[in-house]
Amino acid sequence: MIKVYTHSLGCPKNMVDTENILSGLKEHYFAVDRPFESDVVLINTCAFIRPAVEESLETIFSAAQDVKGLSQRPLLVVTGCLVSRYGTGLGREIPEADMFVPIARQAELPGKILYRLGRKVEAEAPGVRHGPFKSFAYVKISEGCNNRCAFCTIPSIRGKLRSRPEHEVIQEAGHLIDQGAGELVLVSQDSTAYGRDLGCRRGLSSLAEKLAGLEGLLRLRIMYLYPSGLNDGLLARLAELGPPFVPYFDVPLQHANPELLKKMGRPFQQDPMEVIRRIRNYFPGAAIRTTLITGYPGEEERHFRELLEFVRQARVQHLGVFPFYPEEGTRAAGFPGQIPDEVKNERQRLIMQEQKRVSREYLKGFPGESLDILVDDPHPEWPGLYTGRAWFQAPEVDGLTYISGPGVGPGKMVRAEITASHDYDLEALA
Repeated sequence: MIKVYTHSLGCPKNMVDTENILSGLKEHYFAVDRPFESDVVLINTCAFIRPAVEESLETIFSAAQDVKGLSQRPLLVVTGCLVSRYGTGLGREIPEADMFVPIARQAELPGKILYRLGRKVEAEAPGVRHGPFKSFAYVKISEGCNNRCAFCTIPSIRGKLRSRPEHEVIQEAGHLIDQGAGELVLVSQDSTAYGRDLGCRRGLSSLAEKLAGLEGLLRLRIMYLYPSGLNDGLLARLAELGPPFVPYFDVPLQHANPELLKKMGRPFQQDPMEVIRRIRNYFPGAAIRTTLITGYPGEEERHFRELLEFVRQARVQHLGVFPFYPEEGTRAAGFPGQIPDEVKNERQRLIMQEQKRVSREYLKGFPGESLDILVDDPHPEWPGLYTGRAWFQAPEVDGLTYISGPGVGPGKMVRAEITASHDYDLEALA
């Protein structure tokens, strides 16, 4: 048996890729918790912005240092976006690594690992992702993106849109539910584009309808909904689904000013508030998450004030804010009007300060109500206390519900009374 240590950085799509690589090793491996215990150190990197690149490099160097003095050093394998973005030149910069594998060749990685370790490599069908899954699992429905935003590196790293066949997604989803995943979270670079490359006009709504009918599914959540794809037709079809589909919309708007949106290459209606209104027209109680960029080239004080006012007026439940990074290879990196880092960061701080108020006020309405909480994990420090999520809390990116009481355990959906609220989290008693 091969002992494998994994470290998956970045988005849920990377986590799915890591799980798929491990599934390809089938019965030949088991997981270990520390690099120096392993035969293989597998690092799946992120590289879409500068901090992600820096974190990936730090993780690689740290792992290399952890195993440096061992008499039998484990195989250090680096894959993911860092390799796809910077290519084979990484070998000169990171001689500590034994293998660099881009995203496009990850399917070959299990065989390469087995071969390097002297194990028999058989021509087998791809493995399936193994659980048990504590309460949720990500399902990647497509790879790549056909949008060409001026600031984004993703299309150059992951390529054009390539949707998975519907039957393949449904088959995997059923397996994940059997493995303990009560909630399925659909992820991609642009979920609204699912199926277009396969000639499907209603790809996402058709897939969601079939997934919603799977036995044992407690929640179906869709992430990465591109604004221009959230048209009336799609929203109307989603509104017909009902549970287990949850009316949670993760919509990356990036800014509120039409001038800057045009410079960003964002091909959707120039009033982002209209996107919010459209969602709430079909789902009056919808939970909305979005991401914004501060300090985009040419962002004047008036543009920023418009963005800040948008946050106050839109009152979305969840918000992530990134300062603009002039990424090599993107059009925006060469735009005039680059903003100093201290200005970008201050604008980011002000946006998040306002969003904290919005979130606090939203959550204040829940104490005294009873909600279904999907329990994820036991609290690491407090026996009897668990972390879980209400329907409007997506895993790993939103706030949590801290829950205790009889019948509470990982993977269970329990009815609980909300007893307290905070800036981003809730407390509940089953």
